[in-house]
Amino acid sequence: MSFQSVINRILRSIFLLVALLSGVATSMGGNPLPESIVVALKPDKNPDQMLKEREALAQSLSKILGRPVRVIVPLSATVIIEGLANGSIDLGWLSATDMVHARKADAAELLLVGEIDGRRDYSSLWLCLKEKPYESLEQLRGKPVAFASPTSTSGHLIPRLDLKKRGLIAKEPVEFFGEGNVWFGTGYMSGVERVLSGEAEAAAVSDYVFEKDKHMTPEQKNRLRILARQGPVPTHTLAVSARLDQAAREKLRDALLEFTSADPKLCQTVFTSPLVPTNADEHLQPIVEALAIIPQE
Repeated sequence: MSFQSVINRILRSIFLLVALLSGVATSMGGNPLPESIVVALKPDKNPDQMLKEREALAQSLSKILGRPVRVIVPLSATVIIEGLANGSIDLGWLSATDMVHARKADAAELLLVGEIDGRRDYSSLWLCLKEKPYESLEQLRGKPVAFASPTSTSGHLIPRLDLKKRGLIAKEPVEFFGEGNVWFGTGYMSGVERVLSGEAEAAAVSDYVFEKDKHMTPEQKNRLRILARQGPVPTHTLAVSARLDQAAREKLRDALLEFTSADPKLCQTVFTSPLVPTNADEHLQPIVEALAIIPQE
């Protein structure tokens, strides 16, 4: 064997040893997280409020994780799910319905969920102006209404399921409200604003939008009342990209739980509730059952 062959073998052995030691170091405490973290929130509040929340959340999480955190607000949940799938988004705040779709697409897994007053479910509401004469949902036949978004759980899926259970529709809301009278927004407030402007007679939203003072100004809230309530609705979810390995997911989960404890006020403001771990299948089961009855395109 030539001297050069011996040297090459030694070099290969050294490279292999370095690679093995690097793997061991990572598994024993190396940081598996990306160099920067991207968090996506849904556009369900007014833009000025969301801008302040984005900046505060980015600063808080960056301090805990020890790396830059960027908080973005894509135009829709569909964009968030696409980002989770391709790895451009690491964490996404999604409705339970969005989470079911994300899991089905192998884009993400459920990391944490919101817990509102000790519960992991809430109600869906139909809101209308106080001066309107409506006393029941049935009186909205042929009237223009606003759903929060096509993928919203409390702002579309659950109200739609309720319409079917009441015998008001066979499948589509347009059967009851009429052609041209069904409008979909980009979040809760887009539907509420349509009611406030007189373009819709009622809007479907989550109960915390109206009852917890999380999204509306006092002036907006004072003009509205509850027309109907339906549910229960599983709380929103924090999704983690399927492209991240288990070690990275655990680090992000621990960081978000630390954030929940360290800054409960900000957590309440951004996510409407504390974040807690839960069983994904159990949490999402009501949505899976609802989608089996009311399939979405």
